[in-house]
Amino acid sequence: MKYPIITIAREHGSGGRIIAQMVSKKLDIPVYDKTIIDIAAQESGLSPEFIAEAEKRRSSTFIYNLYLSSTNVSIIDQVYLAQAHVIKKAAEEGPCIIVGRCGDYVLRDKKNLLRTFIYASKEERMRRIVEEYKEDIENPSAYVDKCDKQRSAYYNSFSDLRWGDHRNYHLMIDSSLGLDLAAEFIIQAAEKWQWKEETPEGNSKGGQ
Repeated sequence: MKYPIITIAREHGSGGRIIAQMVSKKLDIPVYDKTIIDIAAQESGLSPEFIAEAEKRRSSTFIYNLYLSSTNVSIIDQVYLAQAHVIKKAAEEGPCIIVGRCGDYVLRDKKNLLRTFIYASKEERMRRIVEEYKEDIENPSAYVDKCDKQRSAYYNSFSDLRWGDHRNYHLMIDSSLGLDLAAEFIIQAAEKWQWKEETPEGNSKGGQ
């Protein structure tokens, strides 16, 4: 069976990464999450730690934006471009799951793209990061707000869309209903996807 490429954007603590792994196991397709950082680091020469930090610091005041390459591309833009290259390459290899990192925007021209967004109540997300993620956070409420703000700023900086806007996704799923159920929604959508074959001209045609 052919599946679409699936992108999963998510609020911090919503369980999006775990859901992605569930979907990956059921559909038997690869999932790219933090592996995108590792591959981008190998290809760009930047350290994984730097790339991970850059994702959180996208702003005009971020000090590393002062350092430009010979092509006048800021280091932070290089991080985005390096990750976008990894995402596009993964998508060309076949059906896969891309978690975060502007995946839905990077692949916006793909015909077979199932765009999802995972959210949950703040209370549920705070509980998860403390009880399940085991993150030692003094103020979980402020922490989830900070993480979401960073993700939103990064996404909004590189796209002309708005992070979390329901109009940009096929599925908006409240994981407070349960991670298993959230994963099942995505699995069913992927299995019932009306496949469209890509053509060299960039058009599409129906197929099975």
